Amino acid sequence: MVPGVMAPPRPVGILGGMGPAAGADFVRLFVQACTAYLQTHDLPVRDQAFPEHWLAQLPIPDRTQALSQAAPSVQDPAPHMLQGMGRLAALGVCSVAVACNTAHVWHGQLQALFPQLPVLHIAQETAAHLQRQGARQAVVLATAGTYRTGLYDAALQSCGITPLVPDAQGIAQLMQGIYEGVKRGDMALATQCFGNVLENMRQQHGELPVIMGCTEIPLALPQAPQAQGATLIDPAWILAQALTQQAYGVA
Repeated sequence: MVPGVMAPPRPVGILGGMGPAAGADFVRLFVQACTAYLQTHDLPVRDQAFPEHWLAQLPIPDRTQALSQAAPSVQDPAPHMLQGMGRLAALGVCSVAVACNTAHVWHGQLQALFPQLPVLHIAQETAAHLQRQGARQAVVLATAGTYRTGLYDAALQSCGITPLVPDAQGIAQLMQGIYEGVKRGDMALATQCFGNVLENMRQQHGELPVIMGCTEIPLALPQAPQAQGATLIDPAWILAQALTQQAYGVA
């Protein structure tokens, strides 16, 4: 690429609403990643240099609750996510990022029904990032649904990385921080819950990369005193960078 010259970026889509604060924050991360890309490639940072990007914020049923049920019901999130995918596809986006970790359990279904539209996979992108960093183990903080499905376990193990997860009490604290904390706007509670779990994991396993495997966790955990000095990995930031690569035609 000639410095200062760029081809028009391609439109991309973001499937959000899981929850709305996480979707809105992902847009911030995407714009931040685009800014970093422009600066790295000696391109002018101006309004016209940013890709067209569409955020679909749908009221999608709870993913963890759906995964706890034996069979699909009216609360199955898949049809709602597919509706959002259809709207983004109609807008002509070249790729989609899903702003929810647990929702990637349905990644295969989304990709199968929209084969022409690459859907980035947050756990796979995160695992590949840690592999490039030489990590052999990583702490995973996530929802009960994400743990139940082994979403990060499979992605990390495929990259030679051993996942470490909290015990049942720790998972309950994470869920409290997510649902009673971030989703209800009580950030102090969320920070306390997430911080307590992280402190226990650091005491047990020492200093390892910590994957914040729920898009609500990065909204509160970095502010916790127990997080000071920890290597926090934000999969949403990694996903935003991957979406940026798609927009600028690198990937």
